[in-house]
Amino acid sequence: VQLVESGGGLVRAGGSLRLSCAAFGSTPMGWYRQAPGKQRELVAVFPGGGGSTNYAYSVKGRFTISRDNAKNTMYLQMNSLQPEDTAVYYCNGRTVSGASIWGRGTQVTVSS
Repeated sequence: VQLVESGGGLVRAGGSLRLSCAAFGSTPMGWYRQAPGKQRELVAVFPGGGGSTNYAYSVKGRFTISRDNAKNTMYLQMNSLQPEDTAVYYCNGRTVSGASIWGRGTQVTVSS
């Protein structure tokens, strides 16, 4: 049971990145991020009971979360990146028993 993130890197302000989260024995549910010296915060999540996705106000209109159920992989398309988006991005998911699990994270660095 694990989540494996990929796709992070260094990009200039205004650029784009796409993060991937491959899930094994679990269902990927959302993306969170943690900047140095700050608490982990929600970026975008699929609601567990259905309904529309939820985005942090700071990323609305720039980031898009999606999921390929056939591949059990979740994505985060990030456009118009800004230096304040610099953080480690984590994938969160649920096991069959309902337990919450986390990936190890992928670093996103946006230079000005």
